[in-house]
Amino acid sequence: MVNETILVVDDESRMRKLIKDFLVQKGYSILEAEDGEKALEIFEENKNKISLILLDVMMPKLDGWSVLRQIRQTSKVPIIMLTARGEEQDELFGFELGVDEYISKPFSPKILVARVEAILKRTRKDTNKTKDYGGIVIDPEGRTVKVDGKQIELSLREYELLKYLVDNENIALSRDKILNNVWNYDYYGDSRTIDSHIKKIRHKLGKKGKYIETMRGVGYKFEVK
Repeated sequence: MVNETILVVDDESRMRKLIKDFLVQKGYSILEAEDGEKALEIFEENKNKISLILLDVMMPKLDGWSVLRQIRQTSKVPIIMLTARGEEQDELFGFELGVDEYISKPFSPKILVARVEAILKRTRKDTNKTKDYGGIVIDPEGRTVKVDGKQIELSLREYELLKYLVDNENIALSRDKILNNVWNYDYYGDSRTIDSHIKKIRHKLGKKGKYIETMRGVGYKFEVK
């Protein structure tokens, strides 16, 4: 059984109970918050032990976007947004703010659990040694990235995308392959999701952003030039 803590934030008590019941069966410890202000309070008190946050968008006092912004100022903890909205623009907006996954209500609790487990598995599995890719130094154990000695802040999804590109250095990767390997098996998206993340990563890498080459009609390739 696992021993990890998940913070479930939703103003609907029935929704919190549904999610909690399924996650507890898998061995997770659950903390609950019914609004944004309570979520931030609980997170500050337990930030060292919270492994992932399930965060509703529409809530009283403080909405999910506001909570997300505040948490991202100090933490890269994986965050899955839960929302009744299913519009693509909302999804892209969430990724811009640093969301790691995005699930629209209504959803299958089993699929939710699968996504939680997939994200936590990816955050645990990388224990290889630090590697230098032309001045981009990636430390998988600490999940940190430095460019010319200066650490840059990446969301979990941005880190995983960059790591996937460098792990496949000099190989042209299609957008479908990137979606399947970085966003996982049950994500339905299009190239704009990847393109949005690539744009942010390039910006954060500065001059080293040129290492991520756009392969017209295909996808992307990481190549140190």
